[in-house]
Formats: sequence, C-alpha cells, structure tokens
Amino acid sequence: MPSHAQFARWGATALSIAYAIALYATGVHPQTGVGKAIGYVPTVIGLAVVVFDKWLWRFPWLHRLVGRPRLDGMWKASLQPTPESHIPAGGNRGPINAYVMVEQTYWSICVTLMTLESTSHSRGAVFSKVTDGDRHCLSFVYGNRPRQEHALRSPPHIGAVEWSVSGKSPREMFGHYWTDRLTTGDMWLQFVDRNSDHESFRAAHSAYLQSRKRLPSS
Repeated sequence: MPSHAQFARWGATALSIAYAIALYATGVHPQTGVGKAIGYVPTVIGLAVVVFDKWLWRFPWLHRLVGRPRLDGMWKASLQPTPESHIPAGGNRGPINAYVMVEQTYWSICVTLMTLESTSHSRGAVFSKVTDGDRHCLSFVYGNRPRQEHALRSPPHIGAVEWSVSGKSPREMFGHYWTDRLTTGDMWLQFVDRNSDHESFRAAHSAYLQSRKRLPSS
C-alpha cells in the first residue's frame, strides 16, 4: 500500500504538471523571459521538492548539509531477548538472526525485518536528534506476522523499536525492541549494501535459509 509520503509526492507532481498545463491552455503567456520564468515557478518548485525527497538529498555534497542519516539498504541483524521475556515453550531465546531492509526518502522511511519464523513491517517512523553532533534516534512501531507453521506458538503481534544512529552514513547500529507479548531485547545491525529492492532482500534471505539447513544438528 502506498505511504502518505508517496501520496504527497504523487500529489505534488500532479499539481505541478496540472498548473503548467492550465497556464498554457488558458493562454497566459508572459511576453518577457523573466515573466515566463516567474509564471512557471510553482511547477518548478513542486517538481524540485519531489526530486529532493527521492534522490537529491542523498548526493554527498548535499547530504553533509541536510543532517539526515542515510540508512537505506540491506542490514544483517541479531536480536537478543532479555531473560525476563515471556517467550513460549519452543520459542527462540536468541540470538535471533535477521535481515533488515530499509527503504528511505528524506521525509519517509520504511523498515522490513525478516527472520526464519516471521516478517515485520514498520507502520510509522520518527527521526529525533540526540545531541548537537551526528547522533540520532530512529523510533518506529511495527506489525509482525509469523509464517503459518509457527502461528500457533508465535501469534501476530505489534511492537516498537528504537535504534541509535551515529554519523550520516552509519555502518553499524544498536537498538532495543518491545512487544505487546511482553518480550523485549537488544538489537545489533551491520550494514550490507545499498540494495533496498525486494528481490535482493528475498535472495539474501533465501541464501541465509540455505546456510541454516546446511548446519549440523546440535
């Protein structure tokens, strides 16, 4: 389902194009070069906002100025539940290995986390600056849906995550998670690459599944 940010980008693009078409169709044609430039300023601004949100803010020369950490791409994660977590019999008490895919624009971010047993999708995310330096916190809530074979022991749940982010292009992150199943724990994330498409994510996870199958039984 498209996010609010996607609807906003589509709306800005559509309005910018519609304004330019209406300006031309109604015969409003300023005679001077300056007048023409001013007439199309709203269209240019609308399209510029979309280009900045999607791509421009990531350019190194601009990324240093905007102050938004760049997290988009694929990450390997390890989750360690606390001993007090209410994990049902037969559940994984950690460490739990996972892959995380982050899809990010300047004004929006979407996080998908996949383990051997389930997949989680973020439902909202907020960046907050911790200090005057390059440290930020990324907080988000998520919904988790288990694979069918684990649904009876591990039903769907919701939770919240907070990551500590240092630097504008971090390669490691640390965080915590909480769930409505009365579980909590720590998270460690290590950057893999900038691939943030679903096919690369599935391929990485399939390779992880195959590696697990090749491990000797304990």
